[in-house]
Amino acid sequence: QVQLAESGGGLVQPGGSLRLSCAASGFTFSSSWMFWVRQAPGKGLEWVSHINPGGGGIGYRDSVKGRFTISRDNAKNTLYLQMNSLKPEDTALYYCARGQGGTYDYWGQGTQVTVSS
Repeated sequence: QVQLAESGGGLVQPGGSLRLSCAASGFTFSSSWMFWVRQAPGKGLEWVSHINPGGGGIGYRDSVKGRFTISRDNAKNTLYLQMNSLKPEDTALYYCARGQGGTYDYWGQGTQVTVSS
């Protein structure tokens, strides 16, 4: 049974930091491209970042470059997203997802990040 379980979200003031985690099971995490995707209230899904199986291929959307860092620990089957200098516009439900064949085939339930003073 495939599971992706996000954690680490919460309420943080602008300029603060959070570290999201995504624990994976039920598939071969170490050979999977992994993604962080978010959905802000009233908006569509938005790709945030991706990382290739070995961790050497990484991408970020422009609005988070220099503030967010994606990483993975294949020994622990866990994906991370370190988020610094958070802004109110980063408020969203954050999902981890596996990429396969040009789509996201496995999703977690999401973790809420709220940036507000």
